[in-house]
Amino acid sequence: GIEINPDDLPLDDAETYQLLARGDTVGVFQVESDGMRDLLRQLQISKIEELIAMIALYRPGPMSTIPSYIERKHGRETISYAHPLLEDVLKETYGIMVYQEQVQQAAGLLAGFSMGQGDILRRAMGKKQAEQMRQQRQAFVDGCLKKGTCNAAKAGEIFDQIAAFAEYGFNKSHSAAYSMVTFQTAYLKAHYPVA
Repeated sequence: GIEINPDDLPLDDAETYQLLARGDTVGVFQVESDGMRDLLRQLQISKIEELIAMIALYRPGPMSTIPSYIERKHGRETISYAHPLLEDVLKETYGIMVYQEQVQQAAGLLAGFSMGQGDILRRAMGKKQAEQMRQQRQAFVDGCLKKGTCNAAKAGEIFDQIAAFAEYGFNKSHSAAYSMVTFQTAYLKAHYPVA
């Protein structure tokens, strides 16, 4: 007999985050698997932004960075950035590239790529097109040299880090939409478990 608008749920609800932190998520969208439940227990999510990042990280490319993300969140590993200009882009994800948009922003800040050029880079990485990747790598290095943000060796190193992530990276809006449904179903389980 209770009517609930899922769009009006408080995103700071402590009971929902406690349920997630316990990994008590059978029946909760996107986080029912043993792996996801274990990750929730390790991560101890305390805000929606961390849930969004977790959903994006649990994919073949970025999955290798999960242990470091957990350690950085809990202050057991130093947060570092491949370049000081990337701090603003990567701060919310503890210095780890999580979203496709971060690839585009990094390319813009370091190599002067427009958003359109950044999108071409993102697509080339996602499709693993060798010749286009070679061209993009050169454009990235040349852009970094032109902007004076770093030398060719450092630019190549950063490009390689970005490319390793971008093969399977999510865009943030996709992960955010999934995470909202995850949060809504977790909220309902936390507050109305019988129903």
